[in-house]
Amino acid sequence: MGSLPMSVDIEKLNSTILCYSETIYRFNGLWEGPDPLIPFVSLFLVQLTFSMAVIHFLVFLLKPFNQPPFIAEVLGGILLGPSALGRITSYRKLMFPSYSFKLLEPMAHLSIVYYAFLVGLKMDVKGILRTGPKAMKLALAGIFIPFTLGAGLYFIFLIEREKLAGCFFWGSTLTVTGFSVLSKILENQQILHTEVGKTAMASALISDISSWGFLALGFALTSSKRNIQWSVLSTIAFILLCVYYIRPGLNWIIRKTPEGQGYSEFYICSIVSGMALSGVITDVCGTHPMIGAFVFGLIIPNEVLEATIVDKLEDFVLGILMPVYFVVCGLRTNVDVIFSDFSIILVVLVIIAVCSAKVVSAIIATAFADIPMDEAITVGFLSNAKSIMALIILEAGQIQGVLTTQTYSLMVVAMMVMTILVTPAAVRFQPAQNISPYKRRTIQKAKSDDEFRVLACLYNTRNVPTIIHLLRTTNSSQRSPMSVFAIQLVELVGRASTMIVVHNSRKAGPRNPSHIEAQADQIITHFDNYELRSEGVVTQVLTARCPYTTMDEDICRVAGDKRTNFLIIPFHKLQTIDGEMEDIDPSIRSVNEGVLANAPCSVGILVDRGMAESRDHAQNIAVLFFGGPDDREALAYAWRMVDGTDSFLTVVRFISSTDEMQMDTLESTDRNHVSLEIDDEREKLLDDDYLNKFKMATENSRAVSIYELVLNDEEETTKAIKSMDEHNHDLYIVGRGRGMASPLTSGLADWCDCPELGPIGDLLVTSEFESKFLVLIVQQYSNTKRDGSVRSSNSTNYVEELTRRPSGSVTVSEGGFNSLDSFRRWEHDT
Repeated sequence: MGSLPMSVDIEKLNSTILCYSETIYRFNGLWEGPDPLIPFVSLFLVQLTFSMAVIHFLVFLLKPFNQPPFIAEVLGGILLGPSALGRITSYRKLMFPSYSFKLLEPMAHLSIVYYAFLVGLKMDVKGILRTGPKAMKLALAGIFIPFTLGAGLYFIFLIEREKLAGCFFWGSTLTVTGFSVLSKILENQQILHTEVGKTAMASALISDISSWGFLALGFALTSSKRNIQWSVLSTIAFILLCVYYIRPGLNWIIRKTPEGQGYSEFYICSIVSGMALSGVITDVCGTHPMIGAFVFGLIIPNEVLEATIVDKLEDFVLGILMPVYFVVCGLRTNVDVIFSDFSIILVVLVIIAVCSAKVVSAIIATAFADIPMDEAITVGFLSNAKSIMALIILEAGQIQGVLTTQTYSLMVVAMMVMTILVTPAAVRFQPAQNISPYKRRTIQKAKSDDEFRVLACLYNTRNVPTIIHLLRTTNSSQRSPMSVFAIQLVELVGRASTMIVVHNSRKAGPRNPSHIEAQADQIITHFDNYELRSEGVVTQVLTARCPYTTMDEDICRVAGDKRTNFLIIPFHKLQTIDGEMEDIDPSIRSVNEGVLANAPCSVGILVDRGMAESRDHAQNIAVLFFGGPDDREALAYAWRMVDGTDSFLTVVRFISSTDEMQMDTLESTDRNHVSLEIDDEREKLLDDDYLNKFKMATENSRAVSIYELVLNDEEETTKAIKSMDEHNHDLYIVGRGRGMASPLTSGLADWCDCPELGPIGDLLVTSEFESKFLVLIVQQYSNTKRDGSVRSSNSTNYVEELTRRPSGSVTVSEGGFNSLDSFRRWEHDT
């Protein structure tokens, strides 16, 4: 008997070899055979479409329960796997045959490489530097204690000594707190900006960043034992190379790009190519391509470039690629095997133990930090929110061969239970709302010796001089203090949640600030100088990163939290050098309209027609009074400006010669308007009463002049207002005029370019004037009733007076009604 050739491996003769079909696609379609799903590409497209449909259907079903999309995505993968539909043999052979994994799994891992790149782009590493000691201690406790507990519990299920390293992946999974998942839950429950919400988010940010370190270390530990030190050192060297050489190089290239030019497809493709190359390098180092992609995303130095890349890639990656990854993770999960070797009671006890890890760590943290016990427990429950990162760590452990299907599936189920419980916990532990009465919502109601609280919105640094110019004109003193909250509004691109940062003006900014941080530093400096040069003023600067679609809601929420009397928003247009009004961003106009409709206090739209840079504050102020709640609010604000200052105030009351001013009840449900229920006689009485009170209070003041002007129609109104240009007023304050219909303004309202300014405000802003000035259009806060109608502030205070006081006008000027000619010749009383 002859001997076998030396090239034959005898041990493999009796082994089973799985052969794969190499058919990529068909040339002749159905005509080549009865099964169209044999080719790789056709089968993959069917799998992709089917998984996307199932996941989106589950997202729809879970939406009423306020569960994050992550739960639907993981649950969808499990349902498609052997735990549910995979039990059906015909389904498994048709939809997920064994040979399909040759394409399905590489596509799944390609998706997490792109996902890691997007996470790196959107992650704010500098946010760690702004984290307070309380959140830092909670985060550190939430990392070390769950890791220890998870690693210890793993030994209960350890059967093979070769899989000892699986304890590292169990422990690492429990340290994860999904920043993006938690932010969505807190935002849905409207507790994102509460003290508990801020602490939980700050702690989650630290946990989220540390989880990437655990993942990289896990890959290094489970690779070749002989070369583990080289794997770790080479990965660290690559990270340092990216931080100290590649990032400055990218920054230099971006600085060479002309401002406003935008980023071409070449830029975007080059960045994506760099991401792919970084993934290859970290894979060579012995970790994983997604580590390199994540690091490369972190070092992108320009926020505009980051936003552009996220805008182009996010929908494709999260909507199309990531469902493939969830399906692969679901196919790896088998719930049946969890109970194959252990009792249900033991499994349930382990799940309870891992769910309590974050809560226990938060309770322990109270011994080292000044944290109330109830707040610590709440943050602990909220920190149980897991994200894709936890799933990636578990799947990495199974790929590396240290997690069995049993230990992998058990932790996947526990991870889902933990995340599902976060939403009920957020509802259960929702902090009590501030129930103290919020009464001083208007300027007219604010007492002169009470603190006057103002929220000033800033869309860009060009708004700063205008806002401070107006604030300096607003009189403040130790007897009449003023608190100013300046909020820098930054558009947030993508699906990240709103973030509001309160700046410490005494704390130095970062060494290498981004464009947004540099703007924030300028704003802080300006308002610090304003506070130092003013008496009785306290300032605080905030930065709100939010999308334009919800920016008005965030502004109103901050105004309510700060209990402000007055909210100032800049106009969406700025004056150019040639005097034209240039539209900055159409989205700002929508934000302003939303604020006008929903503000919890009075609102002023501030328009700069070239005056802010010329003087420190306004010295020649004019109030155009046509009547109504908005005009009374405008007069109330101007009244504060002339008490003990060097400013002059001119109040002009416009009266129709027919004395037929009417009040219209607006029933429009448009977002830009508020429905008002106004009584004609009552409003006339309120106007006369308030003007009479103002006249008596200022009759000895040489800084105040009051005139009444009788006109016939809107043409004379236009001429009268334009003739005021001769008097060089540097600030006009007018009411928005909601619900008012007068012969003097009815025609003007029909031709408004900017209806949100009202007819008089629009005339002052859009018409040509020789002088430079500011225009402040004021809207008084209105109290919404249950039936949807709105009553103007103070209108109910005079109900009894209507029955005992005759209606009639109050003669405000000594000379009676002035004609149009005499109006043109007025001079200030000095």
